[in-house]
Amino acid sequence: MISTLQPDKMGSYALEDVTFLLRDIGNVFLEMDNDKREQLIQTGTHYSEMLPMEYQPSQTYMNLFYKTLDASAERIAIAVGLVAERIIKNRGLENLILVSLARAGTPIGILIKRYISMHYKVNVPHYSISILRGRGFDETAIRYILMQHPQGCLQFIDGWTGKGAITKELIQSCQKFNGQHQTQLSADLAVLADPGHCATIYGTREDFLVPSACLNSTVSGLVSRTVLNLQFMDEHDFHGAKYYKELEAIDVSNLYIERIASCFERVQSEVIRQLQEQASSQVTWAGMKFVQKIQLDFDIDNIQFIKPGVGETTRVLLRRIPWKILINPQYMDELDHILLLAHEKNVLIEEYSNMSYACCGLIKEL
Repeated sequence: MISTLQPDKMGSYALEDVTFLLRDIGNVFLEMDNDKREQLIQTGTHYSEMLPMEYQPSQTYMNLFYKTLDASAERIAIAVGLVAERIIKNRGLENLILVSLARAGTPIGILIKRYISMHYKVNVPHYSISILRGRGFDETAIRYILMQHPQGCLQFIDGWTGKGAITKELIQSCQKFNGQHQTQLSADLAVLADPGHCATIYGTREDFLVPSACLNSTVSGLVSRTVLNLQFMDEHDFHGAKYYKELEAIDVSNLYIERIASCFERVQSEVIRQLQEQASSQVTWAGMKFVQKIQLDFDIDNIQFIKPGVGETTRVLLRRIPWKILINPQYMDELDHILLLAHEKNVLIEEYSNMSYACCGLIKEL
């Protein structure tokens, strides 16, 4: 387990909020436009070997982000409180270590840490690590955490679930790591929104917009997607990422945290009320059943081309080549940013109500 590797200082968050366990690869140019990247992904290149161009939001889109943040800040604060309380109930506070999955999990991990600090006066360590579909979590980062906290009880955190691909990846990674190192990592994932019904700890199972899904690095501490490209990286080192310092002028990462954390006191009685209601933590993978139905209805060969849920649909519009967007009419009022992005990119929208999700992004087969 011995490792002397140290991560690079990363990101625009305060050091006391999070430690990114990443290697800064800012000297390598990996950004590609969506068309080129999509072609490479569909012909077998792993998505983590390159980076999408950072989407520069229009003023209209940013106004929508602020509007959404204001409208949903209390709802998110309640979800954060529920997740934090359920983590404490499951794990206790004594050796708790928050481990968010970069990058969607990072702001959520910070909010959970802030909530625990405010209500329990305990400063819980919080790290952010890379996990990649098909490649697992960054084992170097996990070893680093266990070196720093030999008694640590690790709680993995993400923003939301879609089909549950990352949940499955985490389960496999923990099993493999535990087998090799005689550890007892728990793969119980904590998320704010679990429309896929594949997380045991969640704030809600409704498919609602976590506003940090609206943007890329500018709401995630100016950190890029994580990268594992062995052409210029050492496989025993931390996974890599870029720190987009040049985007500081439009960074809303800390504004997002402060806006939601400012609601914690106000929503406390609602958090307690909802905790007393019996929420089922049963994992049914119900979301996957709807995805399989979509696959049949639209005659899609590769299930990876179906990205259900608000968070995943947003990602399809920001950094993949969409074929069409399915919208569940009962959620129409909550999907302004999806409609705006689809309009900007001239993507077809189709109403489809036969799903538990608010919307679903379908990737174009090239």
